Amino acid sequence: MPPQREIRADFDRDTIVVYQAYSPQIAEPALDAQRFVSPFSFHRMTWIKPSFLWLMHRSNWGQKSGQERVLAVRVTRAGWEQALSLAVHTSFAPGVFASPAEWSERFAEAHVHVQWDPERSLRGAGLPHSSIQIGVSRHLIRAFTDEWIVGIEDYTPRVRKIYDFLQSGHADRAKRHLPPERVYPVNGDVARRLLIGDE
Repeated sequence: MPPQREIRADFDRDTIVVYQAYSPQIAEPALDAQRFVSPFSFHRMTWIKPSFLWLMHRSNWGQKSGQERVLAVRVTRAGWEQALSLAVHTSFAPGVFASPAEWSERFAEAHVHVQWDPERSLRGAGLPHSSIQIGVSRHLIRAFTDEWIVGIEDYTPRVRKIYDFLQSGHADRAKRHLPPERVYPVNGDVARRLLIGDE
């Protein structure tokens, strides 16, 4: 069984893929520009997720209103690791902070938020291990859009194909189209603060 918390992702030596789902009004200009541009909001937090199946659960396979287009956003590992190094949990984590008051102060000042949610199976069931979500605040969002992003790919056709296989009872065929994900290495101090590997 996997550890309670680990990052699983599609990554190579220099980059990592994170997933987001948007309306066509946001997705199409982003695909054209290969970065996020207006009407994408630069004034609020954007959440990035390396787990494909978690986003499929969240967006109902791209069927929720405003989440019809699924984007695979390839970012630099340097940018991703900067985000991890700055991330503060969205709730008090004993062992990371000395007290709820210390956590509250750090959280209020944080430019990056982190939360762990149950990972999802192909059919959306909650699994006993967790998936990481990273919230990039307005203070860092320009670095995300202008410096970290290497490319943006429209995964919507892939999502529809997998969903169609699932709906027609061909789960094995659906699995063959899932993006590859493997354990992403995280160094000791950051892993400790993010509770990676904890039971």
